[in-house]
Amino acid sequence: MTAVDQRLVTLSLSINGQLKTYSSPMYISSTGKASTNPVESQVEIKIANLSKSDQDYLAAACSPYNKDNSQKIAIFSAGRISTGANIIFQGNISTSKPKKGGVSANGKTPNINTLTAQPPPDIILAFKCQEHQYVKGNIVASQQPATALMSQIANQIAADCGLTCNFQATDKNISNYAFTGPALKQVSKLNAMGVSAWADGSTLYVTDPNAPLANVSRVLDLDSGLIGIPEVTEQGVKLTYLLDNTSKRGGALQLISKVYPTLNGTYRIFDLGWNISSREVPFYWIADCKRISA
Repeated sequence: MTAVDQRLVTLSLSINGQLKTYSSPMYISSTGKASTNPVESQVEIKIANLSKSDQDYLAAACSPYNKDNSQKIAIFSAGRISTGANIIFQGNISTSKPKKGGVSANGKTPNINTLTAQPPPDIILAFKCQEHQYVKGNIVASQQPATALMSQIANQIAADCGLTCNFQATDKNISNYAFTGPALKQVSKLNAMGVSAWADGSTLYVTDPNAPLANVSRVLDLDSGLIGIPEVTEQGVKLTYLLDNTSKRGGALQLISKVYPTLNGTYRIFDLGWNISSREVPFYWIADCKRISA
């Protein structure tokens, strides 16, 4: 009998100036969505049964009344034991609060009428997080020569945001580039130049509008993780499929559907959402894709 490839879910949090990592079988879950545009990712992360000292620290550190402006980092990773965990989200905690209810070891919500006969429910702490929230306060004044290559401007924007630049777009000359304001707002200005630009982790990606990232591709069919049937959208398709370590926003996805063969073809993932839990049923991607070719 083939052994089950167990889930591996980890969460690293800033505790007293250091990153502290927690991992399954602790209850850890996250839902969110990341886009290939300047729209900020809105992410929720939940973790159960932290020590009281860690809970108290995070409640105080993430309070709006806390005058400490240091980063409150959250790094959520998931995968399988055989392949290891990949970073799903890396950003900053904006709020932290206790969550009502609890989840038992089998992933089911306890029945409130029978709690006296069971172990107490988990104590869950829920975080609201955003990508690159800490960079929003960095005010910059940037100016390029009268004529500069877009790749040169993109590299400067990445440096202003503390990122590295991965430029894959068609380069062209830009006249009279100047900017004053929050460093991260420059990504929106870069998009206005006719490219697709977004910050992902420590990298600023720049591609042509409908071009997928180079060397990032995923073949998806029923046997490789597709859940349910493809949902037709105005842009292309919306797909739900099991978590893997290949999918990436901006990457290519080749769909092979037996139910809707007319939808088969190559797509670009422009929004990549997720619903992942160490104990509960969800462990999948939710991808909004735009068709590139048949």
